[in-house]
Amino acid sequence: MPTTRVLHLSDLHFGAGDDEAIERGAPVLIERFRPELVIASGDLSHRGRPDQLARASRFLQSLERPVLAVPGNHDIPYTFPGRFTHAFREFERRWETTEPTFSSPTLHVIGLNSVRPWRHQSGGIRDAQLERAQERLRDAPEPSFRIAVLHHHLIGAPWRTRKKPVARRNHVLVSLVRAGADLILAGHIHQAAVSERREFEISTGSERGVVVSIAPGLGQPRPRRHGEARGLHVYEVEDACLRVHTFVWRRTDWGLTAERQFPRGREPLASEPV
Repeated sequence: MPTTRVLHLSDLHFGAGDDEAIERGAPVLIERFRPELVIASGDLSHRGRPDQLARASRFLQSLERPVLAVPGNHDIPYTFPGRFTHAFREFERRWETTEPTFSSPTLHVIGLNSVRPWRHQSGGIRDAQLERAQERLRDAPEPSFRIAVLHHHLIGAPWRTRKKPVARRNHVLVSLVRAGADLILAGHIHQAAVSERREFEISTGSERGVVVSIAPGLGQPRPRRHGEARGLHVYEVEDACLRVHTFVWRRTDWGLTAERQFPRGREPLASEPV
């Protein structure tokens, strides 16, 4: 298959300030990589206000690429009673659903809504959602690359964060892996973290490669908080491998700070003979 590219944005926080930097930066990488799909894994807005969600929507749609967006904990009303009476109304007005699906001959991507209105920071996925996600992933046409997206993280970055991962993290992760996900994406912690299952599981030689990736935040609502990166991921999917490029925003331009390569399927990456 030819190389398929996906641009992964998270935590834009439109309305928190310095939105212009977001609007200047992302189109540069769209032009450079020509991704098939843009994924936005939540916190598109800062306080879930209609005007903030509208600006985020206009920006993402201006990229002139298909966009798959899921809500984050900042995309629901910040105040009562709207937080409980119509938590996702404005998000669905812009994006139709909180659990979208994108399917093409090369990609099959499903979104999961991990936001719980009664939890300001932490999130969860219900068993009914996981059952539907398993069905949606199994509906993927062969040999498409399967991606699952939620807002709340499943792995932590090595830097400081007090944010809790999605509730029942192991159960959620195992369910998505068993359903055939090749790549599981999230955000929430404003820090990048990427890992492949055989880096932390004992390898028997029969398991498929599965990568879990957390994108750094593109917005910067708390510029004085240490340990919160500003950037995004670009994924390149090929027959034998997945490449992850991490870009960080440096006030006026992008800097490539990391490139990682992971095997697809059951075989490890080919290595040079010693």
